[in-house]
Amino acid sequence: MNREFIDIKDFTILVELAEAKEALVDICYFDEPVIAVAFYGSGNVHLEVEYAGEQQSFNHTQGLALSFYADAEVQFKHHVSADRPLECLVIATSLRHIESLPEQEVALFQELLDPLLHPKGHFVPGPQFYMSAAMQHTVDQAFRNQLEGKAKMMFFRSQMTALLAHYFGELSKSADQSLPHDTLQRLDKAREILLANMEEPPGLSDLAAEIGMNTNKLKQSFKAHFGLPVFRYLQNQRLEKAHELIRSGGTTVQEAAWQVGYDSLSSFSKAFAQKFGYRPSEIRA
Repeated sequence: MNREFIDIKDFTILVELAEAKEALVDICYFDEPVIAVAFYGSGNVHLEVEYAGEQQSFNHTQGLALSFYADAEVQFKHHVSADRPLECLVIATSLRHIESLPEQEVALFQELLDPLLHPKGHFVPGPQFYMSAAMQHTVDQAFRNQLEGKAKMMFFRSQMTALLAHYFGELSKSADQSLPHDTLQRLDKAREILLANMEEPPGLSDLAAEIGMNTNKLKQSFKAHFGLPVFRYLQNQRLEKAHELIRSGGTTVQEAAWQVGYDSLSSFSKAFAQKFGYRPSEIRA
């Protein structure tokens, strides 16, 4: 497990990476009341939030952006396993620092995260959604960078600014465009079907029929909820899974490509390089 805290002015960035051959629980907490946004990379870990005898659970965390208020009584428990590594980047600021932020930033918090500024409990979940392609790319870069020292601080300052800008931008756009609960449940089911059948995914019409939705509505709603068209999303998840397989060792590049549904090694390598900025063979270097 690797946990790193990076302090930048009134914000703290928490970078968490955890892999395990056997199931384990990664626990973290904050020493004082904070408002934070957690951005989840690959792994799809199960999250439990425990406080004052209560518990809230979050499934399907892969690609999730989740805001919250939490005080020192709250414990965050990530359930990590061999096929569910943890990649989580948290940007947090203490409640007492909010008023000292630049005026425009304070206005964004007040407009879009007001319930977190006036919490009624130890833990208050805020808006959550699955990240856009641009946000996912920014999170991927954070976990793949190899910088040190001052260059690393500059890098994370820029990533923090980009992620918060994207997060508030997405909140502003979606404020009046939320999908019905029934539609969200069907979309989550569609996502589960795709991830369970990466090698041979169903066609769009079959997927739509399986979740009880017409094809056009599936295409429009899926992109609105997850930030990508159906099969662009699937490709992204295939590449994330392949990266995990290669990085964990014991799986060749060719085997990883096959396991996530690529017959052509050259097509796989090209798509991989476009997403991560380097070829799959460079992971072991």
